[in-house]
Amino acid sequence: MSASVQRFETASGAHLLVVDGSRIYDLPAGLDAELTSAIFAGDTAIDALLARYGLGGPPHIDASPISDPPLRSLSLAVTQTCNLACGYCYAQGGSFGAPSKRMEWPVARDAVLRLLDQAAPGDRVNIAFLGGEPLINRPLIAQTTRFAAAEAERRDVGVGFSITTNGTLLGTEDRDLFDEHAFSVTVSLDGVGEAHDRQRPFRGGRGSFERILERITPLLEKPGRMQMSARVTVTPLNLELRRTLDELIGLRFGMVGFSPMLSSPSSALEMQRGDLETLLHELIDCGERCEDRIAAGEHYPFANLLDALRELHRGTHRPYPCGAGAGYMGVSAEGGLFACHRFVEDDAGRMGTVTDGPDRGRRNAWLADRHVHRQDPCRSCWARYLCGGGCHHEVIYRGRPACDLIRGWLTFCLQAYVRISDRRPDFFARMGSARWIA
Repeated sequence: MSASVQRFETASGAHLLVVDGSRIYDLPAGLDAELTSAIFAGDTAIDALLARYGLGGPPHIDASPISDPPLRSLSLAVTQTCNLACGYCYAQGGSFGAPSKRMEWPVARDAVLRLLDQAAPGDRVNIAFLGGEPLINRPLIAQTTRFAAAEAERRDVGVGFSITTNGTLLGTEDRDLFDEHAFSVTVSLDGVGEAHDRQRPFRGGRGSFERILERITPLLEKPGRMQMSARVTVTPLNLELRRTLDELIGLRFGMVGFSPMLSSPSSALEMQRGDLETLLHELIDCGERCEDRIAAGEHYPFANLLDALRELHRGTHRPYPCGAGAGYMGVSAEGGLFACHRFVEDDAGRMGTVTDGPDRGRRNAWLADRHVHRQDPCRSCWARYLCGGGCHHEVIYRGRPACDLIRGWLTFCLQAYVRISDRRPDFFARMGSARWIA
């Protein structure tokens, strides 16, 4: 395996991913033979080959970590309590291991001002409402949204809003606010009926799916400016992805995505090696269905593939998996700043307070330590700039059990990108040209 390039094949021939810059090329037969020889010879030969064909140059990403980046996104844990008892919950029932609490207005106000104070006119910021179950604190969500929208408009700053909810409290009373401010609404659903209920029951043990269905159906039928998505947490108990995907699309969700549970207080619900192998097969099955629908000119809202295709087309390359601790932070109910929503109340990701701002030393030390060039085995992996090294929280508390899954899925996505480019070039037309022919 080379750290500089990844060769892959489709029915149309051989192709090359140049890792630096996430560049994708078709390989004529002669060049393919040269590449194969260079891969066997090692990285020095590969670098010489890339330089000879004009594909070398200064690296797009070096070992220098970013420092003191401006905040562009905050998630507010407006509640640290929940009405469900999901067995795998990283937030330990929504409380994050601390006494249950709700965010008060002064904390929310200070968080919004902290975010907007770092934005210049013309910039765009994002505010996410999370929990626990955020709709337990519905009045604060409305107050914060209206305040942030007005303050952002006064400063000529764009602002987007999102909420992640278990759906049990979501109702038509939320429609006006979410429609007016074009919320992205993500509902956590782990399947339909029993498949969902065995993982996400109410605290008393009763299943929650029927309640959620009753609550979300009117909004799915008339979403207005809302964007409604379903997020499925995958454990060893709900690995039938294709059926789940089609069932949730049938409920009219605008997008459906899957996320494996890699780090959980309940080890029985964490994905193991065999589960991850099954998951890869299931993801590819969903991906092949999505490809066929794209080829037919139809929409099939499988987020995992569509997001990957978008990133490949943009040539996305990054030294971190996400903005955690950089442009994005999570805010606890009491106003603590943390690397992200998963680190709320966790000293490993503690970054400061909304009153005083990020602790510069802690934050920059985090960004230096979490850079993908500082991670093993990431620094020698061809997927490092597409993956970014994996979720910080999962890596810290579980390691990297899913590297083969990630590489296998990215290989499929690379192949799908080439096939769709050949079958339906118009699919990428809105994004401009991003595939090179060697």
